[in-house]
Amino acid sequence: MQLDFSGQTARVVGGSSGIGNGVAQALRAAGAKVEVWGTRATAADYQGVDGSDLTGLSYCQVDVSDPVAIAAVPVPDRLDILVLCQGTVRYGGEEFTPEGWAAVMDVNITSVMDCARHCFPALKAAGGRVIIVSSVAGFNATVGNPAYAASKHAAVGLTKTLGAAWARDGVRVNGLAPGLVDTKLTRVTTQNEKRLAGALRGIPQGRLGTPADMAGVVLFLASPLAAYVTGQTLIADGGLSLQ
Repeated sequence: MQLDFSGQTARVVGGSSGIGNGVAQALRAAGAKVEVWGTRATAADYQGVDGSDLTGLSYCQVDVSDPVAIAAVPVPDRLDILVLCQGTVRYGGEEFTPEGWAAVMDVNITSVMDCARHCFPALKAAGGRVIIVSSVAGFNATVGNPAYAASKHAAVGLTKTLGAAWARDGVRVNGLAPGLVDTKLTRVTTQNEKRLAGALRGIPQGRLGTPADMAGVVLFLASPLAAYVTGQTLIADGGLSLQ
């Protein structure tokens, strides 16, 4: 079934690369007018970087770790789809330090609520949909990354809570929990032959996920096919969490 989002507007936070970029391009291909947020000064700064493709997308530079920067972005009269796909991680034990903990939590969970709150009036006006991208790390332990794990658990909880709180306003909130997808955040695994082989052995489907795989779930959650789905986080991990 071909989903059609013609005439709808979408904002993808973290849509300049990785999963968010795949989602943004899938929404555009389905007819939506899509704005993406990223950290670089212009869209041109992403050309040839990390497989980013900003063709046909409008771009806005926003440092989501700064609530003032989020508040400064104009709110449209109506917004049909908001995808919150921002994320960061710190390796080498940095998340056990106060600075590393704060840096990850600011982006991975505080900014998610800040962005959702900021866009709520436009979402309410449109009877919109919110998709919060978390991780399978939101359902288990992630040794070495306490802030990443805690923030993703929190994102799953926030999805449930906003799903319940905003349903009365006609806004549906759901989530996506990706497994191991080949992006810049997972290079510590995907670009290490030994680690990658071990990771693939734990995935029943035997392969990494792709941004396109994740985009399919987001399009479903944003579509009328999911009209009676609220507050749920769908796991898309090739069976990783079954092991």
